[in-house]
Order: sequence, then structure tokens, then C-alpha cells
Amino acid sequence: MSRKYKIRDQEKLYFVTFAVVYWIDVFTRRTYREIFMDSLRFCQKNKGLELYAYCLMSNHVHLIIGTNGENKIQNLLRDLKKYTSVKIIEAIKTHYGESRKEWMLWMFEQAGRRNSNNKRYQFWQQHNHPIELDTNELMTQKLNYIHNNPVKAGIVLPDLVVG
Repeated sequence: MSRKYKIRDQEKLYFVTFAVVYWIDVFTRRTYREIFMDSLRFCQKNKGLELYAYCLMSNHVHLIIGTNGENKIQNLLRDLKKYTSVKIIEAIKTHYGESRKEWMLWMFEQAGRRNSNNKRYQFWQQHNHPIELDTNELMTQKLNYIHNNPVKAGIVLPDLVVG
């Protein structure tokens, strides 16, 4: 099934969003956030990912990205999502302090059963919802969205204006 949102021009920047299946709050744990961030840094250093802005929320990610031409953007996203899903599920399995372990693994397994592309678990939702940033106005809008996302979620307090 074709989606409305596709990466058409590898030379453009894209605003990309992807979420954990069932919007499970995985990234509340530092261990899982570090796996994702380490993978982003690896893709920057070794795969040609150009990262302009990001926001890692408890259950989803927003990125403004491009590529230096070394790899296609969709391939970078595929590899990033595949690697992080495997590593985070491994970390959940071995994390002794994870009180939600059995429930999360069961949920990821349920999602995996619904998708024939998976062997067992599905961590990320399938789509990436890429939006080509072809104007300065759109770039500014998406950058502001990324910056304000944790504020709107109540994770970060906005700056106080002194009168």
C-alpha cells in the first residue's frame, strides 16, 4: 500500500516522525534512550546521515535529516529503526530493573504477529511520515515543532519572560 508521504529527492531535508508500536513509553528509561542516540551518532559518523534537529520523546521521535549522498535517506531510516528495535528489545529482556518487561515484550510480540515482515517482535510503527522541507517557512515551522514538543508534553518548562 502506497503512502502519501515519500522521500522523493535525496538532496532535500526531511522532517521525519516515527513512533513505538501502541505508543508504548519506552524512552522513559535512560538505557533505551542511549541505544537510540548511539545509533543516531553511528549513522552520522559512518552512514552519511546529516542530522539537523531531533527530539526523542517517551514513545516517538522527530528528526530533521538529510544525507551526504553516501546512503539514501529511506535506507538510513530503515537501518536505524531495524538496529534500534533489535538492541532495545534485547536490552528490555536483560534489564533486571525493568518492571514492565513482560508486558512490553508481549505487546511487541502482538504487533509482530500482525506484520508478516517480522520474525517475532515489532518495535517501531512501519511508517516514517517524511515531509520534504522545501521552503524556509516549512523548515522553521518543523524546527519550532521539534523544540516545542517536550514543552507541550510538560517535560520541559518554557523560558520565563522577565518583565
